[in-house]
Amino acid sequence: MDTPVDAAAVQSRWETEAAARRARLLPPGVASPAQAAGLSGLEFFEAIFDGRLPPPPIGETMDFLPIEMTHGRAVFQGTPLLRHYNPLGTVHGGWIATLLDSCVGCAVHTTLAAGRAYTTAELKINYVRAVTQRVPVLRAIGSVIHVGGRMATAEGRLVGPDGKLYAHASTTCFLFDASFDAS
Repeated sequence: MDTPVDAAAVQSRWETEAAARRARLLPPGVASPAQAAGLSGLEFFEAIFDGRLPPPPIGETMDFLPIEMTHGRAVFQGTPLLRHYNPLGTVHGGWIATLLDSCVGCAVHTTLAAGRAYTTAELKINYVRAVTQRVPVLRAIGSVIHVGGRMATAEGRLVGPDGKLYAHASTTCFLFDASFDAS
C-alpha cells in the first residue's frame, strides 16, 4: 500500500545520500578473484563503499548505484532517463528488472560467507505502475527471506520518493562454493 510522504524532502535526502556514496566510489570495474577471495559478501560491499574495490560497471550503464548494504538488505538508487524508454514511451521493464534483480541478489550476497557465491535461479517481477522521467529517482530495496545451504530467497520493492510502489520482485538464488583462481 502506498504511504503519503513529503516527496520533495525524501527526494532531496536521497539525492544527498547518492552524491555522498558516489563521491567515495572508485570508477566502475570488476574486482579480481584475488581481491574478492577471503571476503564475505558483506565485506565485499564494504570494500566497494570504502573505495577499495570498484563498483560493477552495470551501475554506470543503467544509471543506478548501490546506496546501502547490511546483512540481508540491499538498497540501490536509479534515475529513469529517456535512454531507458521503450517504444511505448515509458521506462523499459528490463531496466526495472535489472534494478530489482540487483537489490534482491545483493541482499542474498550480503549473507554469504567468504568462499560462497550465488546466481539467480529465478526472478519474478510484478509491474505495478508505469515509470517515466516524471519519476525523478527510484529506490530498489531488497530483503532476504531465507538463506539455506543451497538456495536463498529474497524480495524487493521499487519505490519513488513519494512513497509509491512501482514494481516488486522475488528471487530464488542458487548458492555454491566459489572457486576463485587468485593467480
